[in-house]
Amino acid sequence: MEAPSEAQFSRSTGGWITFPFIIASSVGLTLAFGGWTSNLIVYLIKEFDVESIDAAQISNLVNGAGSLIPVLAAIIADSFLGCYSTIWISCIISLLGTILLALTATLDSLRPKPCEVGSSSCSPTPRVQYVVLYAAIILATLGSGGTRSTLSTIGADQLADKPKDQGIFFNWFFFFWYSASVIATTAIVYVEDNVSWKAGFFICVAANFVALVIFLMGSRFYTKLKPQGSPFTSLARVVVASIRKRKVPLPSTGDDFYHGHSYVVPKALAVVPSKTFRFLNRAAILSEGDVKPDGSTTNRWTLCSVQEVEDFKTLIRILPLWSSSFFLGTTIGVQASLSVLQALAMDRHIGPNFQIPAGSILVFVLISTALFLALFDKFLFPTWRNLTGKSLTPLQRIGVGHVLNFLSMGVSALVESKRLNVAKSNQGSNNIVPMSVLWLVPQLALVGIAEAFHYPGQVSLYYQEFPTTLKNMATAMISVLVGIAFYLATALIDVVRRTSTWLPGNINNGRLDNVYWILGVGGVLNFGFYVTCSWFYKYQNVKEVINHNGSTSEKY
Repeated sequence: MEAPSEAQFSRSTGGWITFPFIIASSVGLTLAFGGWTSNLIVYLIKEFDVESIDAAQISNLVNGAGSLIPVLAAIIADSFLGCYSTIWISCIISLLGTILLALTATLDSLRPKPCEVGSSSCSPTPRVQYVVLYAAIILATLGSGGTRSTLSTIGADQLADKPKDQGIFFNWFFFFWYSASVIATTAIVYVEDNVSWKAGFFICVAANFVALVIFLMGSRFYTKLKPQGSPFTSLARVVVASIRKRKVPLPSTGDDFYHGHSYVVPKALAVVPSKTFRFLNRAAILSEGDVKPDGSTTNRWTLCSVQEVEDFKTLIRILPLWSSSFFLGTTIGVQASLSVLQALAMDRHIGPNFQIPAGSILVFVLISTALFLALFDKFLFPTWRNLTGKSLTPLQRIGVGHVLNFLSMGVSALVESKRLNVAKSNQGSNNIVPMSVLWLVPQLALVGIAEAFHYPGQVSLYYQEFPTTLKNMATAMISVLVGIAFYLATALIDVVRRTSTWLPGNINNGRLDNVYWILGVGGVLNFGFYVTCSWFYKYQNVKEVINHNGSTSEKY
C-alpha cells in the first residue's frame, strides 16, 4: 500500500491536505460505533435482563440498520444536503445517542435494579428505562449510518481530478477503518467487561466527539460538491415513464426513441433499445411535446434516454445473482449473534488472569479476513494464474465464498454438538460449560476466509458490470444486501423460536446445533441457485478471462 508523499499534502484546499481530517474522523466514529455494538448483546443481557435470544435479535436489527442507513444517507447527500452537511449532522445525532447510552450505564435510575437469583420479589423494569435505552440505540445507529458511506465519498471527492490518488485514498481509508474495528472489538470491549460499562461507553462518546471536532476543523480545506441527484432517481424515472406510456405502441426504428440532450449521431444510425424487458422501452419513446427546442426534456418523469433505460435493464439482469447472496448474508448474521451467546456459556479464560470478552470473539472473523485478503494478492491468486493460466473471475470468487460459508455452518454444528454433550455431563456455575471458547475459532475463521472471497468478488462484479452512471450503486448493492440479510436473520431466529424448542433462554438446554445444520443445508441449496444464476449470466463489461489456448470463459 503506497503512502501519500509530502508533495501530495502541499495543496491548500482539496487534495491530500484533507486526508488527516477525514481519516481521523472515520477512525473516531468507527471506534465509537464498534465499541458499543460489539458488546451490545452482553450489555442487554447483564444490565437490562434481556433474554439472550432477544438480545441477539436486537443486535441483528442494529447491524441491519447500520447497513441500510448508509444507502439512505447517500441518497440524501446526493439529492439534497451534500456530503459535508450530511456528515456533520449525522455526527451530532450519533454523539447524542452515544451520550444517552453512556448515561444508561451511569445513572441508576436509567437501568434496572439488580435482582438476586431465586428472588421472588424482583420489581419489574420501568418502561421509561427501555424507552431511553432504545432511543439511545436508534440515535447512535442513525448517526453512524449517516457517516459510513458519505465519509469515503467526500474523501474521494477531494481527489476527483486524480483517479490514481483516489485508489490510494481508498486503500488507506479501509486500512484505518479495519484497524479501528479491531481496536473497538477488543480494547474497548475489554474495558466494558473488566473496568466498567460506564468507562467503555464514555470512551465511545469521547471518540465520537473528537471525530466531530476534527471533521469540522478541516471544513475550510474541503472541496464541497453540490448535490447532483441520486442514481436511484434516474432508475425510478424509467419505471414511472414506462408506466405512463404503457399504452403507446413500440416503434421499430431508433429515430423514434430519445437518445439524450447531447445526442449527435445521425438518426439513420440511431440505436434501438434491446429487446429484453421491452416494456421498459416505452420510457424512451418520443411523443409530441416531450422535448424542448434545445433538445432537453419537458418533463423528466415522462421521458428517459435509451441509455437510462439500458442502465436499468443492466440492474435487472444482475438482480438474480444479487438475490442469491441474501441467504449467504443471513447465515453470517445468525452465526455472528449466536456465537456471542455460545462464548458467554463457555470457558473464556486464557491463562489464570485473562478472560476473552464474549463480544470480542468475532474479532477472529476480522483477523482471518484481513490475513487472507493479503495472501490472495501476494500468493494465492498469482499461484492460481501460474497453475491454470487464467484468473479467477468475480463469479468464481463469489462461488468459493458460498462453499466455504456452508462448510463453516457444518463446522459450527459439530462444535455446538460437542459443547452440548459437555454441558449435559459437566456444567459449571452460572451455566458455564467447561469447554474452551477457542473451539469457536475454526468456524469463525472459515467465515472470515469466505468473506475474503465473496465480498471483494461482489464489489468487483457490481462495479465492473454497472454502467458509468450507476458506478456508485456498486457499494450500495452490498450495503442493502447486508442490511436485508440481518433482518432475514432476525426473522429466521424468530421462526425457529416459535416452531421449536431449539433456542430457549439458556442455550445449554436447546439444540443450537440443529439450527446450524439447517443453515448448512440451506447454504447448499442456495449455492445450487447461485450456480444456476451464474451459468445463465453473461458478463456485460467485465473482460473475458482468456485461456492460454485462446479460448474465453464467460460463465461461472
